[in-house]
Amino acid sequence: MKIIASVLSILSPVRFLVVAFTCALVLLSSAFPAFAIDSYQSDSTEATTQLLDIQRKTDEAAKASPFGLRKVQKESNEGLNEVQGDADIDKQKRPENSQSSTSVEENVKNLLDKVTGK
Repeated sequence: MKIIASVLSILSPVRFLVVAFTCALVLLSSAFPAFAIDSYQSDSTEATTQLLDIQRKTDEAAKASPFGLRKVQKESNEGLNEVQGDADIDKQKRPENSQSSTSVEENVKNLLDKVTGK
């Protein structure tokens, strides 16, 4: 019985440290949810021109009568769709620009090969 009491008296300060560390971790993780310091920092006016152009086209489309098939096809063939045009088309993933990427199946297979040592 004395052994159990001495073990519990030793664990009490350790338990306090574990609880304090966990509370500090929860506090810091909620206060700083993402550290994106190393990521690309865009200029606040960088995309304004594109957005204003898209907004202007959207306003024109809302005021005008519905587009006919020919006009929609013509506008759509110029970019992503009839409103966006080719805004940020270079940032989007498509089959043409993602040939070097690996599929999920290939990633899993590579991981299993590494784990099994093959």
